[in-house]
Amino acid sequence: QSSKMFGTVVVGVGIAGLARIRDLMNPMPSSPSEHLKLLGFVSRRSFGNINEAKQISLEDALRSKDVHAAFISTENRSHEETIRMFLEAGKHVLVEYPMALSAKAAHELWEMAEQKDKVLHVEHIELLTEEYKQLKKEVAGKDLVKGTLHFTGSVLDENKSGFPAFSGIARLTWLIDLFGDLTVTSATREKQKDKNYSRMTVHFQTANKKPLTWIEERGPGMRREKKINFCFTSGCLENFPEAPRSSVGLFMQDQNLFAKKLLGQVSKEELAAEKWRILRCLDLAEVIQQYCEEPEKIYS
Repeated sequence: QSSKMFGTVVVGVGIAGLARIRDLMNPMPSSPSEHLKLLGFVSRRSFGNINEAKQISLEDALRSKDVHAAFISTENRSHEETIRMFLEAGKHVLVEYPMALSAKAAHELWEMAEQKDKVLHVEHIELLTEEYKQLKKEVAGKDLVKGTLHFTGSVLDENKSGFPAFSGIARLTWLIDLFGDLTVTSATREKQKDKNYSRMTVHFQTANKKPLTWIEERGPGMRREKKINFCFTSGCLENFPEAPRSSVGLFMQDQNLFAKKLLGQVSKEELAAEKWRILRCLDLAEVIQQYCEEPEKIYS
């Protein structure tokens, strides 16, 4: 067993940041997370301490030789800049999805991490839910005829969270992970400013030319939920399969995965597949944004 310890800071103390602090302070016994040691957290607001964790300045976090890794839980808009600063300072990075709000930035940051030989890990807890694991088992080996994934949720501040194809990239990640590579055939977006309502509709084709639709819909008071309708040659799946409750929290599962990477316990194949998936989804998110934002074509 490696006795190596990685000094860690959490940047941003919203819901995710607080969960990160809690999990770093209470690692699962005998798990890779025991190799992470929380040295403090960074926030623009001043807190002093949270539980036993102490607040430290961004400068100190970047400069300190004792800090080996940063957990970035700031708003989406500032992910790119924060990742860049920590990679430049020679630190490993765990960041909540989406890692950036443009594909170009994501590719640049990934290259930078590779050049500096640092782990850049993007959290994807949506792939770790029991609900999703059951769904993946259910879909495995079936031939898709057509499908729809429809997400609803409350209003997001787009200035902070970015365009819906990026803020909602968890849904895109599901589709790519379930059905393989996709091509965007069209994408549109309807906005009702006065009602604070937004609906993005994206049409894809699978490698076998089968149609998939992703709808991302947000408005005041909309319940956070996902609806699926996947039709296969063997029949349609309209509800999520029953799933047990996991005994291990999602952020803890993700933290264990990050620690495993730091300890060199994840295979090159797995790392390569994950890199492809993450960057591919960001590339597609950008294509979707371009489709939605291009002016209406006028046919004369």
